[in-house]
Amino acid sequence: MRPSSCDTFVALPPSTEKERVIFGKNSDRPCDEVQEVVYHPARDYGAGETVECTYIEIEQVAHTHAVVLSKPAWLWGAEMGANEHQVCIGNEAVWGRESADGEEALLGMDLVRLGLERADTAEGAVDVIAELLEKYGQGGSCMEDECSFTYHNSFLISDRKEAWLLETSGKMWAAERVEEGYRNISNQYGITTKIDKEHPDMRKYAQSEGWWDGKSPFNFATVYSFMTTGRIEEAGSRYCEGKKMLERSAGHITAEAMMNILRDKDSGINMEGMFMTTGSMVSVIPSDPSLPGVHYFTATPDPERSVFKPFIFVKHLKPLEETTSPTFGPEDPVKKKPRFQSKPDRKHKLFVKHELVAAITDSYKEKGQKITQNMRLLEEEKLKGMEEFLSHGVDKPDLLVNLFTSCVEEEMAVYGKS
Repeated sequence: MRPSSCDTFVALPPSTEKERVIFGKNSDRPCDEVQEVVYHPARDYGAGETVECTYIEIEQVAHTHAVVLSKPAWLWGAEMGANEHQVCIGNEAVWGRESADGEEALLGMDLVRLGLERADTAEGAVDVIAELLEKYGQGGSCMEDECSFTYHNSFLISDRKEAWLLETSGKMWAAERVEEGYRNISNQYGITTKIDKEHPDMRKYAQSEGWWDGKSPFNFATVYSFMTTGRIEEAGSRYCEGKKMLERSAGHITAEAMMNILRDKDSGINMEGMFMTTGSMVSVIPSDPSLPGVHYFTATPDPERSVFKPFIFVKHLKPLEETTSPTFGPEDPVKKKPRFQSKPDRKHKLFVKHELVAAITDSYKEKGQKITQNMRLLEEEKLKGMEEFLSHGVDKPDLLVNLFTSCVEEEMAVYGKS
């Protein structure tokens, strides 16, 4: 199995409708890995408190923002998510000249969660991640059962008004601001000569390694990338296909358009095989700060046969039990993090139902088509319902406390009726 990883997209006005930012990501992971969707409320901490990430313990901040995350069940961090300030982040694996092998440190997925918990703007998240990289570094296996699967990370980060592309190589990094139009990333470096922020030693380090002559225009992707690898070529193909699909919808990119891109199998964006799309996310963020953002998650593999279910940040939200994997037992004495049950028992309630229905649809074509049709009708109903909140705001936030959970229950009911 050669990991291929993911694709992340963002579209800003004027490429979108109604002055909105549209963010989307597929999380492509090992096919037997469960992806859960979880909510963590905002929280205050005392001086000297720490937080246990996937592999290392780091200093905690005084306050963390409320977040909703789509994450592999076995680790602390997240593949993608959003916070109460409508900051969205997704990360991609990238490989370059610098070795990604090294001591356990922060995973890119840890940095996604930390950026969301600690920043209230996209640029702020860039600064948070950069500071954490400088202090703690990045490293460690990104697969539970494969110690050699390591990589550097790129991040696509958005808020109500702009997006940032942040690319890393060890502790070195470069960032590019995106203020309009659209941008997508795959598993390759994409920042070239437009660099709006950078590690102060990034160019000096590249020159010391003999990657840059110190005179020619500095192109981050050229300097820090391998010239060619199988992974980069494959990622380049997905990147080009994703960009073409964004181009075709330019000026009219909506949540539905982004969902269609994430569902596309011919391009490889909706990945199949030993590495597959195990979770998907689409967020719709109005530029008007008085209006809520709506964040859609599947919490199940293959968006083609999944429902994008809406989540809105309101007060008094409850845990998302139907999409949270079970845990058990005492904390691990070494890593001091909750230990999950064996892989089959990590499956949350929605995942179990989805897996059963997927087996039925594979065996009975006519029944599978009916199930998919009913799922699409449910999704369309939710998209229409969310338009009211996106356009006019939320008058009765208490009615949305169980929005995502009720949608999960409706999806499971569709499975039962089909």
